[in-house]
Amino acid sequence: MGFMTEFKEFAVKGNVMDLAVGVIIGGAFGKIVDSVVNDLIMPLVGKVVGGLDFTNYYIALSGQAAGLTLADAKKAGAVFAYGNFLTVALNFVILAFIIFLMIKQINKLKSEAPAPAPAAPAPTPEDIVLLREIRDSLKK
Repeated sequence: MGFMTEFKEFAVKGNVMDLAVGVIIGGAFGKIVDSVVNDLIMPLVGKVVGGLDFTNYYIALSGQAAGLTLADAKKAGAVFAYGNFLTVALNFVILAFIIFLMIKQINKLKSEAPAPAPAAPAPTPEDIVLLREIRDSLKK
């Protein structure tokens, strides 16, 4: 079996194609969740904690002046940007929660699906039927 034939068999297997579709959809879904966190949730959290942009929370490590935006502080030297980390961590928690709800719903749908009816028993072989008839006639 040649290398190209082996690769072709691998690439067109159902599992590989399903994985590719899952990765593409997951990437798009991740962007949606990222937008929800950055554009909807974090501004509300920032409003609650004092009206500041949460992504601009950092600790200057190179003696930058206080009050600079994160981008300006990074240009001036190293910073410990914990605001970005908190945003990404919240993004992960929301994404994990949504995936949990999806899996829970899928499992619920699977458990509600009716079980397949048991298969009808196989017909008794003709020789067994004949032996039973002989047995019954001998009993008489």
